[in-house]
Amino acid sequence: MRTLLLATLCLALSAPVLAQNADTDTATRDDVILYLRTMRSHDMMQRLLEVQSQSMQTMMHDQLMKEKGTLPANFDSVMQKEMADLVKGMPADEIIDAMNTFYASPVGQKVLEELPSVMQEGMQAAMPIMSKYLTEWKGRMQQDLEKLTPPAATPAQK
Repeated sequence: MRTLLLATLCLALSAPVLAQNADTDTATRDDVILYLRTMRSHDMMQRLLEVQSQSMQTMMHDQLMKEKGTLPANFDSVMQKEMADLVKGMPADEIIDAMNTFYASPVGQKVLEELPSVMQEGMQAAMPIMSKYLTEWKGRMQQDLEKLTPPAATPAQK
């Protein structure tokens, strides 16, 4: 799921770059920053994270049900908090800055001129930041899930 989230974010943030015409003037770092701001890349990333968090919550729900057969009574509220923490804490500005730095570099400029398949190199600039954050978030989430109370026992019906 983490890979899907990262791929979705990278694709969404790089799609506008694919629209640049190869015969245009070379973009400067400021041009790239302006372009990503104009495309509201930060907001787009936040919205994609919100959508993906719903899928992740459903996946976690299903996984726990499969493994344990039941969910703690406060599972939904804890998961909603965890997903909100994921979206709120994602270092979107750092990721976008890393992308800006890359696309303003000579290698980044070459990517803008070449086939879209080359863009994978640019996404690698954002991957360490996202991977670090997701690893830390996963640890926090697992600690919070361990603190969940078990579901309330229901008295046996006679």
